[in-house]
Amino acid sequence: MLKSLGRLLACLLLCAGIGLLAEWVTQPQIDAWYVGLAKPSWTPPRSMFPITWAVLYGLMALSLWRLWDRTIPSPARREALLFFCVQLVLNTAWAPVFFGWHNLPIALAIIIALVVTIIGTIFTSARVDRLAAWLLLPYLAWVAYATTLNAGIVAMN
Repeated sequence: MLKSLGRLLACLLLCAGIGLLAEWVTQPQIDAWYVGLAKPSWTPPRSMFPITWAVLYGLMALSLWRLWDRTIPSPARREALLFFCVQLVLNTAWAPVFFGWHNLPIALAIIIALVVTIIGTIFTSARVDRLAAWLLLPYLAWVAYATTLNAGIVAMN
């Protein structure tokens, strides 16, 4: 039980840490740079982003914990964890590229790769733990939506 709680805490800290890193890179650029960009009409209010991401990082942490703690070691589990790690790296890379470097086309390429990798994570996770896969569906939906925003911003700027 204690080992499982430790793993859950590790997953929560990992995902929250990535969210905090993204926030740290993003926040200074909102008023300084992002506000001046032309954005698609379907851009949500700024207040929606931190709330949405907090929920999504929590769901991601629970999914990772289930894969790590609630499934037996196997090649399928290893593949799901590998996909999860790759999507986490892509997730981590997007904010510094978009907000830090202001490189909109490269950020678009990263987020497209992220969508594909999240889909791979969902499919590989479903083979070992269906709930772990289901927990990632809101994340996929949001990142797909964010991809349309990124693409719109590239096209308009």
